Parts: sequence; structure tokens; C-alpha cells
Amino acid sequence: MNSEKAIVYVLDDDSRIREALSALLSSAGHEVMTFSNAAEYLVFQRSDVPGCLILDLDLPGMNGLELQKQLADVGGPPIVFLTGHGDIPSTVKAMKAGATEFLSKPFEPEELLRAIDTAIRLDGELRLKNAELRAIQKRYSLLTPREREVLPYVVSGLLNKETAWELGTSEITIRIHRGQIMKKMAAQSLADLVRIAGKLGIPKS
Repeated sequence: MNSEKAIVYVLDDDSRIREALSALLSSAGHEVMTFSNAAEYLVFQRSDVPGCLILDLDLPGMNGLELQKQLADVGGPPIVFLTGHGDIPSTVKAMKAGATEFLSKPFEPEELLRAIDTAIRLDGELRLKNAELRAIQKRYSLLTPREREVLPYVVSGLLNKETAWELGTSEITIRIHRGQIMKKMAAQSLADLVRIAGKLGIPKS
């Protein structure tokens, strides 16, 4: 992930709203990109930096809730709904689908800025977690098939001789596999290896 600052994406079909939001967010130090419809946003190549999407509910073509659903399938930044056409069912649906906030027009600038800061922070945290998971998956790919077979026994706390008995091999062979697993997974301790295995969803034997 590079060091560029976060970007706020504004999607609203009203040019006056886009201009007002762009001016407000720029004055608060945010980098802003604006779009008038969902199609424009979907074809835009987003930068690999934290961000959030300020999304109107009532849009030409694909509406805000439909776009939210599509972005959930392909990945997208946290969404803050900002609309003049909200109702309780729409609010509930948007929040259940993962929106970080649902604000009505006219809005309080401070409230919107707080919602944006929260969304960007959440996106940054998620990106760090995803980057860590990708690094762990890359290290896991270095394990041999036999080492992957041994790993669940190790994180279950079985002794080398117990694992050897379970797998029908020698204790010294398991000791060698265990050392290679610790090295390749960059685990500093058994507790560290257990944590790493948990992130990979590897069940204990």
C-alpha cells in the first residue's frame, strides 16, 4: 500500500451538491473525486489508498443501494450514504449491508466530516489486515504438502512423538518438519504460529 493520502469519492447526480461537497472536503484537507452516476464510478480505476464513498440513494440508472450491493461483491471503500430521499426501510437496508453511516440532506458539515474520518480509518485498518493476510498466505504457500499436513497437529499442541504416531512417521522427521514450518511461517513462538494459523482458518487437529 503506497503512502498517498486518502481519497473521498463523491457520487451524486446533483452538480451543485458535488461542487459543495468537493469544496467542503477539500477545505478539510481531503483529496476528492466526484461522479454523477454509478456507471462512471464503476469504470474508474481507484488508487490503492484508503478512502470512502459518499453515496446518494436516488441516482439515475443504478441507485445507491444497488451500487452498494455490487460493490460488496467486488470490493469497495466504506460507504457513507448522504441523501435527500431516505426513509427508514432504506436506512435499515443500507446499514445492514455495511454502510458506515446514513445521513440526510441538508447535513451538518461536522457530522459528515466525522463520518468520513471514521470510514477512512476503518478502510485503513481493513487494508492493513488484508495486507497481513496476503503476506501470511504467501508464506504458507512455501510449505510442502507434508508440512501443511503437520501444521494442524503442531498448533493443536501435540508433542512431536504424538504427531509422529498420528501420521505414522518418526519423531525426528516431525521435529524437522516443525522447524521448517516455524522458519517458513516466520513464527517466533508456538503461540505466534497458533495466531498465524488462526488467521488462515487452519483447524486444530
